[in-house]
Amino acid sequence: MNAASVKLNIAGLAGVMEALRDEPRAAPPKGTVFVAHPHPLFGGSMDNKVVQTIARAFVHCGWRSLRFNFRGVGRSAGVYDEGRGECDDLLAAIDECAPTGALALAGFSFGSFVASSAVERIHGLRPLSSLVLVGAAVSRFAVAAIPTDLHPKTLLIHGEADDTVPLADVLQWARPQSLPVSVVPGAAHFFHGQLHTLRYLVARHLSPGS
Repeated sequence: MNAASVKLNIAGLAGVMEALRDEPRAAPPKGTVFVAHPHPLFGGSMDNKVVQTIARAFVHCGWRSLRFNFRGVGRSAGVYDEGRGECDDLLAAIDECAPTGALALAGFSFGSFVASSAVERIHGLRPLSSLVLVGAAVSRFAVAAIPTDLHPKTLLIHGEADDTVPLADVLQWARPQSLPVSVVPGAAHFFHGQLHTLRYLVARHLSPGS
């Protein structure tokens, strides 16, 4: 994300994963957010602009951010595992880099699917301070429903003109949960020209009333 990003190697179940950690200016950080990237087989990586934008918003609001490449991406060992192994990767990163303290999860597209799977596995075991899902790939993967007690801590953002995951599909997924959806008018899946709006929405979610 910037020159101050710290490069890390994390021990994943498929081998070493490469990661980047960014610290807020104010110390100590409020907690650690793990941001999951889009589909590994379609160019997704921790360097994706949406992923960087989400991480930057958290850092601006006083959080430590950690982005990492799923198995088989960049210099991370292993091969794509349809979300199962990628969820293991995320949980391994949490165990190694933030075993205690406030925890937040975020994901973009395929990363939202992985983040939701991680929530499903740790819910009730580890408190979650915030969950941010952007461009959730609900029509392509079995994105897990969000536990009701986490709804006030969840931000679901989608582009009105998303041609990868239609907004109608996200509304259909969210409707039975009564989970609000923040819609960015005119935005496509990758939020080209709308990253500033995305960053604003995440920052507002983290610092309401500011």
